[in-house]
Amino acid sequence: MAMFRSLVASAQQRQPAGGPAGGDSGLEAQYSCPICLEVTLAKMRVHISSCMKVQEQMANCPKFVPVVPTSQPIPSAIPNRSTFTCPYCGARNLDQQELVKHCVDNHRSDPNRVVCPICSAMPWGDPSYKSANFLQHLLHRHKFSYDTFVDYSIDEEAAFQAALALSLSEN
Repeated sequence: MAMFRSLVASAQQRQPAGGPAGGDSGLEAQYSCPICLEVTLAKMRVHISSCMKVQEQMANCPKFVPVVPTSQPIPSAIPNRSTFTCPYCGARNLDQQELVKHCVDNHRSDPNRVVCPICSAMPWGDPSYKSANFLQHLLHRHKFSYDTFVDYSIDEEAAFQAALALSLSEN
């Protein structure tokens, strides 16, 4: 696939300015599927999704392995704060915006009290606290990503002191 993309990119760079964008430009005739050698460039997206040879080749691609092993340990106790599970239906791998949209679209009238997965992933979060109105909680409390504003490596007191010092220095 990478080889195919580089061929397309180099061919597009060689194409004269103002020339035809596709079709009869001769570009399609020059390039075909690098795996089964049958498909023209214009039909490549459709071909890739249906060609059994391409699918087989992609399934046999080696998985990513680091080039050089690291001496640093891989952290195991870091909570996942980037994707969440819907507390109503269990839909997984939703980022914060997707969780809000999912709950608005699918659980607008659900009266059940549930734990907010975003709050419970935070250091200060209570994994047993159930929101009385989870949808309103999402819409009002989670309009932004905590990652933008929060330093997870310091405790609440240190964060308070840093905010206080910053506010005093601005005045």
